[in-house]
Amino acid sequence: MSTRSPRPARPTRKSDATRSRLLDAATADFAAHGIAGARVDRIAAVAGINKAQLYTYFGDKLGLFGAVYRLHADAVVGSVPFTADDLPGYAVGLYDASVERPELVRLTTWARLEGVVTDDLVTGDSSVAAKLRAIAEAQRSGAISATMEPGDVLALVIAMALAWSPAGPSATAATSDASSSDHVRRKQALREAVSGAFASSSRVP
Repeated sequence: MSTRSPRPARPTRKSDATRSRLLDAATADFAAHGIAGARVDRIAAVAGINKAQLYTYFGDKLGLFGAVYRLHADAVVGSVPFTADDLPGYAVGLYDASVERPELVRLTTWARLEGVVTDDLVTGDSSVAAKLRAIAEAQRSGAISATMEPGDVLALVIAMALAWSPAGPSATAATSDASSSDHVRRKQALREAVSGAFASSSRVP
């Protein structure tokens, strides 16, 4: 299933507030009901506009989903700096981002369940290749273990970071309502787990 749709006209400055309300309403609806289950009528009503405006801004429902996904994914990618020499720090950053923006995890889960490819929706996805090169270089320098492919290293770090996310395997999802001690404990466990999992044998005491 393709996410590509006709590109709508760029909104003017005066329409920014309306567009923002639409994205907020759409985020909640897509996160709760998925792409197929989301309803344009419901989103437009919550945003206080008519459907014609929605189609003007985003083209169609899939175009709206793409805009919502980009909004949250780009924010997460931009807020979590990546350094191959500090994979534990990157994992903790992703943990914090998933707590602050739980919608992204839900949107990604729905997209995968419904066969919508999101790879071309994220501005920061162009940095994936750079991340893999950085991991490979860190492996060559002995900073991290070279027993895995760089892509597998990155995938595992992300999976570990999202273990407590709404789509993760933990029965207790990490939310902003959790006590600070819960977050501290989980992040410490995450840091230790990632550090141990990818430590180079040359750095193990």
